[in-house]
Amino acid sequence: MSKVVDLNTYRMETAEFRGFSPWKKRFGEEYDRRTKLADLSDTTLRFLATPGEESASAFYELIMGVLDLGPGTKFSYLDQKTQMEVVDIHLFLSDQTRFEMMRRLGWLDSFVPFDLPLMELVLNSERMKTESRETPPRLSPDHPGYDEYAQLTIRDRESFIRRLLPKALERFPRE
Repeated sequence: MSKVVDLNTYRMETAEFRGFSPWKKRFGEEYDRRTKLADLSDTTLRFLATPGEESASAFYELIMGVLDLGPGTKFSYLDQKTQMEVVDIHLFLSDQTRFEMMRRLGWLDSFVPFDLPLMELVLNSERMKTESRETPPRLSPDHPGYDEYAQLTIRDRESFIRRLLPKALERFPRE
């Protein structure tokens, strides 16, 4: 009797392999489809949160692998529309990575997708971006700038949190 293969499971396993194989080589750590931002090591998180070409390349590896667009090194060969979609997901993941870094520093109470697997963030990025906009990250009341933050509108609160990035990069994971 032949074995029945669940097509959805097979697709997720192959997307997991394509997306995380480059990261396993790059970072020397184990990842799978259940890996969340909270599961990343401090070293990996800091690398991904640091703006620049190297972190962008790492995100392209993950995104393009999960979406079956080829290896990250072939980003420039994608058509312009697909490139923009990959960049859009990359920017979303970069933000979430930086929010996770600030959460570990104790600066943020929460942000919407912090407890969702990375693969889900890639595959459902449009929905997750909408949810993130509707429920932006919240600064911890313990943060020294909380009183100023509490006086701001929701949009201005997002900007306030984004302005904390350089200080967060200076301190993480040193605190």
